Formats: sequence, structure tokens, C-alpha cells
Amino acid sequence: MELVFDGHNDVLLRLWRNAKSGSDPIAEFRDGITSGHIDGPRARKGGLAGGLCAIYIPSGELVLKEPDADGHYVTPLSTPLDHLPSLTIALEKASIALRLDQAGAWRLCRSTAEIRRAMDDGIFAAVMHMEGCEALDPDLDNLEVFYAAGLRSLGPVWSRHNIFGHGVPFAYPMSPDTGPGLTDAGFELIKACNRLGILIDLAHITEKGFWDAAKASDQPLIASHSNAHALTPVARNLTDKQMDAIKEGNGLVGLNYAVTMLRADGRDNVSTPLSDMVRHVDYMVERMGIDCVALGSDFDGASIPEEIHDAAGNQNLVAALKNAGYGEAELIKLCRENWLRVLGKAWHE
Repeated sequence: MELVFDGHNDVLLRLWRNAKSGSDPIAEFRDGITSGHIDGPRARKGGLAGGLCAIYIPSGELVLKEPDADGHYVTPLSTPLDHLPSLTIALEKASIALRLDQAGAWRLCRSTAEIRRAMDDGIFAAVMHMEGCEALDPDLDNLEVFYAAGLRSLGPVWSRHNIFGHGVPFAYPMSPDTGPGLTDAGFELIKACNRLGILIDLAHITEKGFWDAAKASDQPLIASHSNAHALTPVARNLTDKQMDAIKEGNGLVGLNYAVTMLRADGRDNVSTPLSDMVRHVDYMVERMGIDCVALGSDFDGASIPEEIHDAAGNQNLVAALKNAGYGEAELIKLCRENWLRVLGKAWHE
């Protein structure tokens, strides 16, 4: 079994939502349930040894548009969120992450050495990530508090605008060049992340925001859960030019398992073959090299191929990659070592 460190999941969103209905998040993750994608038992079965676990503030009114007769759709961007309600939700999710750590259900990691120790001990190695920074104040005073709690990765925006920058919509076919990039506050956020050692994730930002961050950041360029726009032209996927910049800085793109970002037709159809996933990996490896490609599942945040189904089926992708000709050394890089390399670089190790 090839252990996988995954670049993006939304398990904290699912645990938080279920807790609102009375579920115990510690028992749910430790003992397992039948819904969603990730819990401890299914992660162990599928070799999912850890990953970046997102603090994401949901946009309740967002409903993906149905494709028209040509298969095209454009989902309007979500309304920007207010800061204080977002902060409350973010703290609730950070609390769940900390309580899981205290209970031994997973290990909240702040260094690559801690990730490796957790993986060696067979404990899920969780890294606290923030997807969209509505919870942060414009002066970034509470960024230090989240950092002290374990935050080690963030994406300035989700697919909506905020005080730090502009996000891309869920749309097919569409270029990622959909609007402005970082705001002045966004540039300050990039500087603060560089200073503290917080990884910057560009998965949901506009193309202009991507280039703004490329100029402002001293980190490798990272898109934690994105695919190749040339193969699936949704606004969330990366152009060849963006991937060239990621390669130049020895950054990383994590393969997103979301079927809408894998299929040539952009449809939300779980009957999506693993060959579509391999096709995107092949394209990105050819464009950027084996060191710049990894996995970023979007478990618990998207519809994924039925041949994987949940974390327990993660090895089915590993087997498909092996059958496509990837050797052991290459699989180790794709599955975990590329992530550990870029995390170490961003964290000043």
C-alpha cells in the first residue's frame, strides 16, 4: 500500500455540520460512519495517511447551475461573507481540529517531521488549512492566533470575493482570467504568510490573483486541488502558462478528484473513469515534471469518481497510476513526498 498525504479535504466541514445536528465529531472520525468521504477507519483502509484539512466558511445560497443543451454553465459567485460570523464558524472548526488532536483521533501537525512521525505511528496527520480568509481581520491581528492554534496553510480566497482578493466562479467552459486579483490587504496577507511560514494556496483565485501572488511571494507556487485547463476548461483549472510558472518555482499542483474538473465535458457525473484522473496526471507531469504534481482530493467537498467512492478507495487511483507506467519512486513523489517538500519550504524548515 502506498501511503498518501493529501493536499485538500473538507472533513472539518462535514464534522462541523453533523455536530450541529448532535453528532460527536471525535467519535465520528475515530469510529467511522457511512456518509461522507473521510474518517479514521476508511483513511487507514485506503492508505490516506494525512492531509490539509480545510477551515471553510460555507456559502449557503450557492447552487451549481445545470448545464445547458451544449453542456455549458456559469454559476454566479457567492455573496461576500461578513467577518464576525465567519470568524465564529472558523473558531468552531479549529476547535474540532484541536479536540480531535487532544483525543488522539488524529494528530495536528505543524512541521514535516511531525507529519512523518504521525504517518510512522499510523495516526492521521492533519494540517490545519484555511480555505478563503473571511475569518481574518484586515489588519491580520487574528492570523497570529490561528497560527498559534496550528494554522499552517491558507488560500486567500474561495470562489467568491473578499477583502483579500477575487475568486473564480464554477463555470464551464471559462478561462480563469475572470476579474481582478489581490487587493492591498491581499498583498499584506501574502507578506505575513511569508514571514510566519504559512503555505499560500492559489487553488480558487483568479488568474490575475495568481500572477499577483507569484510576484509577491517568496514561496513555491501551490494550487492544492486543481487540474489542467487544457483538458477540462473549467475556470478552476490551471492554464499551461500558470503551470509553467509553477514548474519554474518548483511548486506543486494537487490533482483534484472532483469529476467536474476531470471530465472533458465538465459534467457532475460520478461515472467518471480513473483514466480521466490519469490523463490529468500525465498532462501535468509532462508539463511540469514529476516533482511538481501530487494529490489534492477534495474529499468531503466534491463529487468524486465512483471507482474511488471515499478514502477507503484511494488505492484504486494509486493502482491506476501504477498500471499507467508510474514506478515506485514516482508514486512516492506523487503520493506524499512532493507535498512534504513544498510544505517544508513554505514552513522555513
